[in-house]
Amino acid sequence: MDAVEYALRKVVRNNPIVREVDEVRQRELWQWVCVGLVLVLVLLFSAWQRSELLRHGYGIQDLQQKRAQEAETARHLRLKIEQLRAPRRVEVYATTRLNLIRPGQGDAIVIERVTPPGRPASSVVAAR
Repeated sequence: MDAVEYALRKVVRNNPIVREVDEVRQRELWQWVCVGLVLVLVLLFSAWQRSELLRHGYGIQDLQQKRAQEAETARHLRLKIEQLRAPRRVEVYATTRLNLIRPGQGDAIVIERVTPPGRPASSVVAAR
C-alpha cells in the first residue's frame, strides 16, 4: 500500500512550466491582419468613389434639367419681347389706347443736329 499512498500524496506542481510565444506565428498573424486591413481600406475607398460618382452624376442630371427649363423660359421671353416690339402692335396700341393719330406724308419733320464749333486756339483765350 505504500505505492498507492505515495501516488496519492505526491503533488505535482506545474507552475514552473512557462509557455513561450511563437514569434514566427505572431509575425504571420500580424502580416495577415495588415493585408486584411489594406483590403478593407481599398474596398472602402472604392465604395466611396462610386458613391461620389453617383451623387455627382445625379447632380449633373439635375443641372441639365434646370438648364433646359431655363433655356425654354428664355426662348419664351425672347418671343414675348419680339411680339411686344412688333411695329403693328405698337401702332395699334398708340392709336387705340393713347389716342394718337397716324402721321400723314407731309407731317414728318427732320431735325438737323447742330455740331458745336471746335475749341478756339489758345492765343484767343484770355488769361486771368
